Amino acid sequence: MNELLNLSVAKLKRLAALKAKIERLQSQLEAVAGNASSSPAKTGRKRRKMSAAARRKISLAAKARWAKVRARKSK
Repeated sequence: MNELLNLSVAKLKRLAALKAKIERLQSQLEAVAGNASSSPAKTGRKRRKMSAAARRKISLAAKARWAKVRARKSK
Protein backbone atom coordinates (compact mmCIF):
# COMPACT_ATOMS: atom_id res chain seq x y z
CA MET A 1 0.00 0.00 0.00
CA ASN A 2 2.90 2.35 0.71
CA GLU A 3 4.05 1.96 -2.89
CA LEU A 4 0.83 3.59 -4.12
CA LEU A 5 1.50 6.67 -2.01
CA ASN A 6 4.87 7.20 -3.68
CA LEU A 7 3.57 7.02 -7.29
CA SER A 8 3.19 10.06 -9.51
CA VAL A 9 -0.19 11.31 -10.67
CA ALA A 10 0.49 10.09 -14.21
CA LYS A 11 1.26 6.57 -12.97
CA LEU A 12 -1.85 6.55 -10.79
CA LYS A 13 -3.97 7.56 -13.79
CA ARG A 14 -2.35 4.81 -15.85
CA LEU A 15 -3.09 2.26 -13.10
CA ALA A 16 -6.72 3.38 -12.96
CA ALA A 17 -7.04 3.07 -16.74
CA LEU A 18 -5.52 -0.41 -16.70
CA LYS A 19 -7.81 -1.49 -13.88
CA ALA A 20 -10.85 -0.26 -15.82
CA LYS A 21 -9.67 -2.10 -18.94
CA ILE A 22 -9.17 -5.32 -16.94
CA GLU A 23 -12.69 -5.03 -15.51
CA ARG A 24 -14.18 -4.51 -18.99
CA LEU A 25 -12.30 -7.51 -20.34
CA GLN A 26 -13.44 -9.65 -17.39
CA SER A 27 -17.06 -8.69 -17.98
CA GLN A 28 -16.69 -9.54 -21.68
CA LEU A 29 -15.15 -12.88 -20.77
CA GLU A 30 -18.01 -13.64 -18.37
CA ALA A 31 -20.52 -12.68 -21.06
CA VAL A 32 -18.93 -15.06 -23.56
CA ALA A 33 -18.64 -17.86 -21.01
CA GLY A 34 -22.19 -17.18 -19.82
CA ASN A 35 -23.68 -17.67 -23.29
CA ALA A 36 -23.56 -21.43 -22.76
CA SER A 37 -26.10 -21.13 -19.94
CA SER A 38 -29.66 -19.95 -20.34
CA SER A 39 -29.65 -17.61 -17.35
CA PRO A 40 -30.73 -14.08 -18.31
CA ALA A 41 -28.54 -12.54 -15.61
CA LYS A 42 -25.40 -13.90 -17.24
CA THR A 43 -26.26 -12.64 -20.69
CA GLY A 44 -26.49 -9.06 -19.51
CA ARG A 45 -30.22 -8.61 -20.02
CA LYS A 46 -31.94 -6.36 -17.52
CA ARG A 47 -35.23 -7.23 -15.88
CA ARG A 48 -38.14 -5.06 -16.85
CA LYS A 49 -39.58 -2.96 -14.07
CA MET A 50 -43.29 -2.58 -13.64
CA SER A 51 -44.79 0.58 -12.18
CA ALA A 52 -46.85 0.45 -9.02
CA ALA A 53 -49.91 1.54 -11.00
CA ALA A 54 -49.49 -1.34 -13.45
CA ARG A 55 -49.07 -3.86 -10.62
CA ARG A 56 -52.22 -2.50 -8.96
CA LYS A 57 -54.17 -2.72 -12.22
CA ILE A 58 -53.10 -6.34 -12.74
CA SER A 59 -53.94 -7.17 -9.11
CA LEU A 60 -57.42 -5.68 -9.38
CA ALA A 61 -58.08 -7.54 -12.63
CA ALA A 62 -56.97 -10.84 -11.07
CA LYS A 63 -59.18 -10.26 -8.03
CA ALA A 64 -62.13 -9.54 -10.30
CA ARG A 65 -61.52 -12.75 -12.27
CA TRP A 66 -61.36 -14.81 -9.09
CA ALA A 67 -64.50 -13.15 -7.73
CA LYS A 68 -66.28 -14.14 -10.94
CA VAL A 69 -65.05 -17.75 -10.57
CA ARG A 70 -66.20 -17.90 -6.95
CA ALA A 71 -69.59 -16.45 -7.87
CA ARG A 72 -70.11 -19.18 -10.47
CA LYS A 73 -69.13 -21.90 -7.96
CA SER A 74 -71.59 -20.71 -5.33
CA LYS A 75 -74.58 -20.95 -7.75
